[in-house]
Amino acid sequence: MSYRSSRRDDWGRGGGYGGSGGGGRPSLKGRQPGERLRKPKWDLSRLAPFEKNFYQPTPVVVNRQPYEVEQYRNEKEITLRGKNIPNPIQYFTDYNFPDYVMAEIRRQGYEAPTPIQAQGWPISLQGRDFVGIAQTGSGKTLGYILPAIVHINHQPYLERGDGPIALILAPTRELAQQILTVAQDFGSSSKIRSTCVFGGAPKGPQIRDLERGVEICIATPGRLIDFLEAGKTNLRRCTYLVLDEADRMLDMGFEPQIRKIVEQIRPDRQTLMWSATWPKEVRNLAEDFLKEYIQLNVGSLSLAANHNILQIVDVCQEMEKDTKLRQLLNEMAQERAYKTIIFIETKRKVEDVTRGLRSTGWPAMCIHGDKSQQERDWVLSEFRSGRAPILVATDVAARGLGK
Repeated sequence: MSYRSSRRDDWGRGGGYGGSGGGGRPSLKGRQPGERLRKPKWDLSRLAPFEKNFYQPTPVVVNRQPYEVEQYRNEKEITLRGKNIPNPIQYFTDYNFPDYVMAEIRRQGYEAPTPIQAQGWPISLQGRDFVGIAQTGSGKTLGYILPAIVHINHQPYLERGDGPIALILAPTRELAQQILTVAQDFGSSSKIRSTCVFGGAPKGPQIRDLERGVEICIATPGRLIDFLEAGKTNLRRCTYLVLDEADRMLDMGFEPQIRKIVEQIRPDRQTLMWSATWPKEVRNLAEDFLKEYIQLNVGSLSLAANHNILQIVDVCQEMEKDTKLRQLLNEMAQERAYKTIIFIETKRKVEDVTRGLRSTGWPAMCIHGDKSQQERDWVLSEFRSGRAPILVATDVAARGLGK
C-alpha cells in the first residue's frame, strides 16, 4: 500500500496545550468520574471498517538470519511474549518508512532506532495490541507516535464534528507537553493536527482546538472526562489508543476515569500500553483492554534502578538532612555545569527548604501542586535553561522532565 506524503491542505494544525489531570474542575465530591457518560452498545457489524495493518517488511528484515535477530535482542535486553512476533527493524534502512517520517528523522539526526522502537514499530504497524515496558528515556514516545501517524494517514479525513483518530492518555501535563512536541514535529509534514488537554488551565482554547478537528489528542484523564461529558468532543472515530505511563496513572488514582474513557472507544481499536513497571494492577488493565497482545520488555521485568546512573544512598536522621543537603550542594557546585532536583514529600516542606536555600544564596526555585500552571511552566523553563539550577519539587515533577 502506498503512503500519502501530504494531506489536509485546507486545514491548519491545532495549537499546543499540556496539563496535569487535576485542578480547575468543579468538585467531584459525591460524583463518580464520568457518571454522565453512557456506555455505547457496540455492534461491530454496523461500524465502518478501518485499516490498521500497514506493515510490509522488506526482504532485508524477512531474510535476516534467526541467530542475528536473537543476538540483537540479547544485546539490547529485549524479551518478548506473544505469537508470530515480527523481526526488529534494526536500522532505518531496513524498512521503507514513509517520506514524511524519514524527512523528520533525518532532520533530527537519529542514527538508529532505539531497542523499544526497533521491536515495537513492526508490531504496532501490523495493527496489533502490545504492552511496552521500558525505563524513561527509551524512546517510547516516538515508538507510538510514528505508527500513529502512519495509521492516521490511512484513515478517511476528519469531518465536522469528528473527534480524534488517535488518543494518547498521559498522567501529567509535563509529559503531555513532551508528547505534543514529538507529535507536531513528526505530524506537520502530512498536516496532522495535534493538541493536548489538561486541567488547571482555561477550557476555551482547548475546546476550540477540539472543535476545529484534531487527528491526535493527548489528554490527562480528568479534563478529557469533563469534555466528553459536556459533549465538546467524542471518541467515535478513535481507532488508535495509547496509555502512556500506565503505572503512574494508576498510582495517581485515574483508573475509574481511564475505564470510563475506554468504554467510549470502539472495541476493535488498536491499543498500546506503556509502563515503566509491571505490577499486578497494570497487568489487570492490560488483560481488560488489550486483545491477544504482545508483551515487549527492554531491561529487567522487575522494578530496578537505571544501571546507567550512579546512585548513592545516605541514611541519616531528620535533623541531619539540612546540613547534608548543603554539603552535597557545595560538592556539586564545583562541577562546571550542575543541575539538581530535590524531591520532597510535602508542599509545605518544599516551600521551607526553598526559602532556606535562597536565604543562604542558593539559586533555588520550587514547584508543587498548589502552584499555577503558568508559574510551573516558568520555573521548569528556568531550570531547563540552567538559570535556576536547583529545583525543589514534590512528585508533580517526578516524570516528564526528560526534554
